[in-house]
Amino acid sequence: MASVWIKTRRTSNGGKRYRVEFREGGRDSKVHYGGSFTTRRLATIRAAAIERDLADLRVPDLNISRLTAPKPPTLREASEAWRASRVDVTEGTRTLHRVALGRALPTLGSVRVDELTTAHFVELVETLNAAGAKRETIRKTIKYVAAVLEDAGVDPNPARDRRIRLPHEEQDELVPPTADDVEAVYQRLPSVHRLPLLWLDWSGARVASIDLTLVGDYDEPRRRVRLRRSATKTRAALWVELPDVLADAIEATMPHRRFRNPEAPLFADSGADALRTAIGKACKAEGVPVFSPHDLRHRRISLLHRQGRSWAEVARFVGQRKLSITADTYTHVLVDGRELDYAALLELP
Repeated sequence: MASVWIKTRRTSNGGKRYRVEFREGGRDSKVHYGGSFTTRRLATIRAAAIERDLADLRVPDLNISRLTAPKPPTLREASEAWRASRVDVTEGTRTLHRVALGRALPTLGSVRVDELTTAHFVELVETLNAAGAKRETIRKTIKYVAAVLEDAGVDPNPARDRRIRLPHEEQDELVPPTADDVEAVYQRLPSVHRLPLLWLDWSGARVASIDLTLVGDYDEPRRRVRLRRSATKTRAALWVELPDVLADAIEATMPHRRFRNPEAPLFADSGADALRTAIGKACKAEGVPVFSPHDLRHRRISLLHRQGRSWAEVARFVGQRKLSITADTYTHVLVDGRELDYAALLELP
């Protein structure tokens, strides 16, 4: 005959546990475990539930993992966990993740990841588009939400559904700053930002190089600067050969070799964010079209093309990944092909 009972056990710390056991048949049938509880009341509730199943000739369902399985996280919780796990990216990329995901969370942050559907993302695109977000901005938001869902084990991933369509947008043509504009801005910049501006203009490096390039990256005998992997889009280190006038200016900011700290920033008094702000203010003060440090990269690529360099050489010089994008984007973007007069600029007070 089926039966259920409760056993009391002493724990190592002197407390009590109440263990529920039962048989599906008579004395010769196997004894089954029905759960262990800290109070007799909970054990009695479990015993009563098992007893009802036995009375109805049902095998008690004791799938504890099903009963105690945590609920899937919300998109906000999953996003925080994903961002915390991305120890493999730079601080700038972490900021990009935070900003991109932040555009989705006001709308979808409270929805559990297993409840998200394609319709949610179609609506998100409409909401962001109505708020004036650009196509590329929306694309990045959907892209990083999709990465969060993949990390959370959501399959199929609704954020990758082909029915999610981005709004149409005409591609803006790049208009790099002219030599006259850059020289005018240079004269308006605080002195600590002048050399970093010339470095970006010559190297075509990303603005992050201002923060990431160290004194130890300068090869004085060969007059060149190493761009670390973290400062290039291809994640491959490369060397930038400097003209003598620019190399002289960089060496003038450094102490004697015996006293140099190779781990010190090469542009110690400047910084990517500070330079970006200073250039914006100088553009407005001079009445020239506002450009960013990244536009100097566009300018360098365009200059190299006008000077007859092959696309392979250009891509290798500035560390670009795809030659087709380089060629398609920069063929006809620069009207003014004049190089800056570094020597004259560096002599300015």
